[in-house]
Amino acid sequence: QGRLEESGGGSVQPGGSLRLSCKSSDYTYQYACMGWFRQAPGKEREGIASMSTTGRGPISYSDSVKGRFTISGDNAKNTLYLQMNNLKIEDTAMYYCASNMRTPASDCSFVDQEEFRWWGQGTQVTVSS
Repeated sequence: QGRLEESGGGSVQPGGSLRLSCKSSDYTYQYACMGWFRQAPGKEREGIASMSTTGRGPISYSDSVKGRFTISGDNAKNTLYLQMNNLKIEDTAMYYCASNMRTPASDCSFVDQEEFRWWGQGTQVTVSS
């Protein structure tokens, strides 16, 4: 069964940076549409970034993180990253990575949350002064 494990969360001050990692143990990474999602207390889970590990298709960001966050991957390590710069208090949330093995690379998008069938346990990001 596919496994995803996030790491890299922590506490930072506003304006700080963090890099999250998502290690996949097996087939959930290769040829997949990968996404980053987050959920703040009392709020619904939202998609924030997605990309296909094939190297084709769109790389997408939500308006809330565009220009500040960068999604990337290392296929040799089966690892997805999320570089987060200029963090804001409203970025505080539990961050999850997820894998969608069904959607073609050309249609890869975090918008289709229901298509992401494999999820990690999450890593907490707290931004406070």
